[in-house]
Amino acid sequence: MQSRWDDAEAARFEDDIGQRVYSSRLLGADSSLVLHGGGNTSVKLSQRSLQGADEEVLCVKGSGHDLRTIENKGFTALRLRDLIPLAEISDLSDIDMARGLRLAALDPDAPAASVEALLHAILPHRYVDHTHAEAVLALTNTPSGEEHIRRAYGDSVIVVPYVTPGHALAYLCAQLLPTQLTENTIGLVLLHHGLVSFGASARESYERTIELVTRAEEYLSARGAYELPIPAAQESGVQLGLSLAQLRAEVSRVAALPMVLRHDDDPVGSAFARRPDVATLSQSGPATPDHAIRTKRLPLLGRDVESYTAAYREYFAEHASRSGAGEPLQMLDPAPRVVLDHDLGLCTVGRSVSDAIATADIYKRTIDLILRASALERWQALPAADIFAVEYWSLEQAKLTRDQRENDFAGEAVVITGAASGIGAACVDAFLARGACVCGLDIDPGVTDLRLAPSYIGSVCDVTHEEEVTAAFEQCARSFGGLDMLVLCAGIFPPSRGVDVLEVDQWQRTFAVHADANLLLLRGAHPFLELAPNGGRVVVVASKNVPAPGPGAAAYSASKAALTQLARVAALEWGAKGIRVNIIHPDAVFDTGIWTDEVINARAAHYGVTAQEYRTRNVLQVEVASRDVAELVATMCGPVFAKTTGAQVPIDGGNERVI
Repeated sequence: MQSRWDDAEAARFEDDIGQRVYSSRLLGADSSLVLHGGGNTSVKLSQRSLQGADEEVLCVKGSGHDLRTIENKGFTALRLRDLIPLAEISDLSDIDMARGLRLAALDPDAPAASVEALLHAILPHRYVDHTHAEAVLALTNTPSGEEHIRRAYGDSVIVVPYVTPGHALAYLCAQLLPTQLTENTIGLVLLHHGLVSFGASARESYERTIELVTRAEEYLSARGAYELPIPAAQESGVQLGLSLAQLRAEVSRVAALPMVLRHDDDPVGSAFARRPDVATLSQSGPATPDHAIRTKRLPLLGRDVESYTAAYREYFAEHASRSGAGEPLQMLDPAPRVVLDHDLGLCTVGRSVSDAIATADIYKRTIDLILRASALERWQALPAADIFAVEYWSLEQAKLTRDQRENDFAGEAVVITGAASGIGAACVDAFLARGACVCGLDIDPGVTDLRLAPSYIGSVCDVTHEEEVTAAFEQCARSFGGLDMLVLCAGIFPPSRGVDVLEVDQWQRTFAVHADANLLLLRGAHPFLELAPNGGRVVVVASKNVPAPGPGAAAYSASKAALTQLARVAALEWGAKGIRVNIIHPDAVFDTGIWTDEVINARAAHYGVTAQEYRTRNVLQVEVASRDVAELVATMCGPVFAKTTGAQVPIDGGNERVI
């Protein structure tokens, strides 16, 4: 492993806490050291308290912060004089430790300190780095893990047997340090947990981490256990969408919540899932107990979710009865978070796309660890009881639940057509704001980078082409696990023509977009909507011209009327399957692509009014914007309309002819 320290860059971070920030970001930038908020770092210094006194403090990473992007405010200052005694109490509970850390904070509004703060406090070094270095874990997670560590490091490290993180770990280290810490010691290896390095400066501590990881890599390499074969890429032409949706439906059922299921197209996961010995390799356990918070202890092999759930319930019942917890433990949902299937490859599950991506990243790293440990000796995770203790550890659970608020559409996916502009783009924002995963379709290439968020994908798609529609649903299913909602916004507004001069090709083109294409979309979405955990939902954006057509818009009015009738029939046919189909009729939404200044002026002239009068030509004398329509669309997909289907709702400021 190469050091990334850059003196010129480091010089930009002038004080001690700045140096801590810089070296922490170096660690966080390397996914083989920490992943998704893992790891923690600290620095000991003198800091002015709120009372104005200088105190010796430990500035340690606040829980929930990510080393990749951490800033000064991401570190919590704790009085050292209050921490050392806590580590020396033999039977301190987790709750009391957390309370003690809060009481030791100089600033009561600072983020909660890392659960490893006591370990950092008792180490007599200014800078401390704690990582989950993969090369080190590949050595420790074997039957002879301690022996491998001693061979690789000699007296450079203290080997710490596995105990539960937090106070138990700090207490054990407090017993070991007085007799084992020497001038040659540059770190601790925490078996089945990670690596701790330390030094007098940020650079020394960081580069000792690099040195120790490099020695582990060299140890593995010398025994033919470091370099891994690169698996061949798998064919992507096979359609997996419906199989993924069926699996997601089962997972969501046992979780009792809609879940995102993400297909990972990295060949590493697919190759591992197809190994003949995958059942042996994958069913030992995770690399570290805290990984189980994201991945659960074991992945699901194949697609038998029911059997996996039954096994998880047995695992919970067995270990909950032995936990010794004061209050009865409540079982987490028993749904798998990692799936290994011969045909589907690697899939991961979460309440959000970000959760599923994080789980995939962790498990792909776990695959590398399993393969290296197996090449060295044999992969051996901790016993199930140790994994359970952390999976149900209240302080670890707090990391995932802190500041998380459930949104209306958490775990659900929507396809929105015409998403690049106007009502479609506004719908993208409305659904993202409610926690949905969004697949935006549009013929405009700008749809691909319309929004930069893990929960958004944009596909260039001509909805009049069935193969492109099929590919879009496939992409949505691979990215999110299926489809819960369909919003049909795509449309065109042809030039005004009287019926007596209306060209057939204009008529046919308008019907192709408004009627034929939406048949393709409804037909293609149907098998996915049937599997939606909360029931499928469709909202059709039609037009005021359906109940109140205008002269010069025969093609537009007739094609939107055809779409409305199609949606009404779908509502009749699909209601028994739990799919509701509703229709909205906007009018004069002028911030959309079809309403150019030229069109507005032409329509205003047709009615003998000014352009501004035309914009507010309704009963309420208001202008309807795309975001207004989008809010109604999203609301119709939510619980307020849970018992409504086949409805036609105007959003037009009130039209006399419609009323």
